[in-house]
Amino acid sequence: MFKYLSQIWQSKDLRNKILFTLFIVIVVRLLTHISIPDVNIEALKMVFDRNKLLGAFSMLTGGSSENFSIVLMGLSPYINASVILQLLTVISPKLEAISKEGEEGRRIINKYTRWLTFPLAFLQSYGMIRILNATSQVPIIDNLNDPSVIIPIMITISAGTLVLMWLGELISEHGIGNGTSIIIFVGIIAGIPSVIASSLALAQQDAQRLIPLVATILITLLFTVIVILVTEGHRRIPITYAGHNRGNTKGEQANLPIRVNQAGMIPIIFAVSIVTFPSMVGQFFVNAKSTWVQVMGQFFIDHFQSSSPLYLTLYFLLIIAFTYFYVSVTFNPDNVAENIQKRGGFIPGLRPGKQTADYLRKVSNHLNLWGGLFIAGIAVSPILIQLLFKQTSAGGIPTIIGGASLIIVTGVVLDIIRQTNAQMVSHHYERFY
Repeated sequence: MFKYLSQIWQSKDLRNKILFTLFIVIVVRLLTHISIPDVNIEALKMVFDRNKLLGAFSMLTGGSSENFSIVLMGLSPYINASVILQLLTVISPKLEAISKEGEEGRRIINKYTRWLTFPLAFLQSYGMIRILNATSQVPIIDNLNDPSVIIPIMITISAGTLVLMWLGELISEHGIGNGTSIIIFVGIIAGIPSVIASSLALAQQDAQRLIPLVATILITLLFTVIVILVTEGHRRIPITYAGHNRGNTKGEQANLPIRVNQAGMIPIIFAVSIVTFPSMVGQFFVNAKSTWVQVMGQFFIDHFQSSSPLYLTLYFLLIIAFTYFYVSVTFNPDNVAENIQKRGGFIPGLRPGKQTADYLRKVSNHLNLWGGLFIAGIAVSPILIQLLFKQTSAGGIPTIIGGASLIIVTGVVLDIIRQTNAQMVSHHYERFY
């Protein structure tokens, strides 16, 4: 371990990238602790104590709603803008042509994504401010009906999202790892110590709570191992390239790896956004003057809590659905088959072109099913386990890290390790020149 860290430190470029990433992470954490002025923090804490889903949404988007920070919305508008542009790329022939222009095309798509982020952040900030203020028994912010009060807050929060987006891009360009993922990762990790402290406090007050505490730790470790194995798992499609060298009649053998979990953490983030929305809207509707609106709001509150069967079922199905959707946008079997054919390659037993594309599509859909079931199962399992513990005499213990958060954290750590090892190989290679 020390030898590995020493090798990392000896690589100047890698060392600078890691230090730069740590510096940006510190800046992000400082931003999450800068609250909007004139906010009733005590009233806000009471809202999050009653509605844990708001905290889960904030954590999985890299924001900080608990103290009404200037990065309240986190990267949620940026993620939404990215998926909207990816969807439009499939629908619009013009955008599809731009996306195929290589690095220049990606730069143009990223520019469009940035422009779309601000209006989305502005609209979402209004909804979040209204919902948080309406769900509190005491107004979090006074005089919200005054445009001179709410508009500056919306602009500040929207600017906070843009700053987070910029910092994430700086990490991706000059640091190590994917900047957006790392910002979300840091938000999740920052919440773990307080959960552990509360769990230990409960176990200290009641010795019976030690049983679910130890069980939760062991289950978390088991899930971590499973997530690592599946995240690293992939199916290799054999490809043969026609031999161009004299005497090479068999051709060159290669393979096309397709991951079991191709979508990563994106389906979870979108599923959380949707399943938490009814509960947040319900908190807003329950205070309405109309009776039927109040009834609808109460229905949303009762049936879209994390322990309700409707919430768990919808959460599970949405993750699978978004897995198929996201992969269908990011993985195009026709383009892959075309690239293989252009390089003089083919899959043994299949004709180049349409037959190869159909085969790749079939394999991708098959893996999407298992990958979607996997991440959906991991996301829902900790909630079910906590409900099971609450039915016993030992009682429940707060989950150290949720299933969705575990997948995100594991994915980010594995990605950082892969990039670090690649940088080290490059460093050792350059030493010979």
